Amino acid sequence: MEQFTSEETPYQQPQLTLTPEEASRVTGRFMTRVYGWMAAALALSGAVALWVGSSATMQELLFGSRWVFLGLLLAQVVTVGFLSGKGLEWSAGTTTGVFMGYALLNGLTLGIIFLLYTAESIASTFFITAGTFGVMSLYGYFTGTDLSRWGNLLFMGVIGLILASVVNMFLASSTLYWITSFVGVLLFVALTAYDTQKVKTLAFLGLEDESTDRKAAVLGALTLYLDFINLFLYLLRFFGRRR
Repeated sequence: MEQFTSEETPYQQPQLTLTPEEASRVTGRFMTRVYGWMAAALALSGAVALWVGSSATMQELLFGSRWVFLGLLLAQVVTVGFLSGKGLEWSAGTTTGVFMGYALLNGLTLGIIFLLYTAESIASTFFITAGTFGVMSLYGYFTGTDLSRWGNLLFMGVIGLILASVVNMFLASSTLYWITSFVGVLLFVALTAYDTQKVKTLAFLGLEDESTDRKAAVLGALTLYLDFINLFLYLLRFFGRRR
């Protein structure tokens, strides 16, 4: 499975004059849409992964050849890259469709976890992830601390984590495996708070344009979806019981 985060989306923040109460309502409404799209994507990925995990035919098709599996991973990287960079330029329908298509692709590859771990440990890890994500997202939403200073450090951490994971594909070191697992959990816990605060700033992007508002909500959902999935996969290394 992949380990990446969506890139910052450049945009011009509109110049608006709102009372604190109005700003709070706008932010609350927007974040409700963000979490709604995120939940829909997670539900789709989960349903597809469960289907793959229960179908011997799909397992043979997807995991019988490493090239098919690697092709799916490459398709996910390309899809999320284009969505992050071009999502605001597309129509709202296209942006939404590509996001849900990405969630479907991710579900296909996530089906492999049902071959590696018991269903009970997958379910319990999902709830642990949901609780951890919820706490950190609430912190990012409500804290008055500026988390933007975490940005460069977290970005370098993710790059280092990816490089270490690639190196360990050749070394097959159990020590490095557990180190990257621990660091991965810490990074995506922190990224959840950081990205939640970052996504809040998109709330005022589409105030005068429903289409832009929906696209911004979908892109925000993509960011938090990636944080959730990666946090889940790293926690699964600790709490998942092997078959």
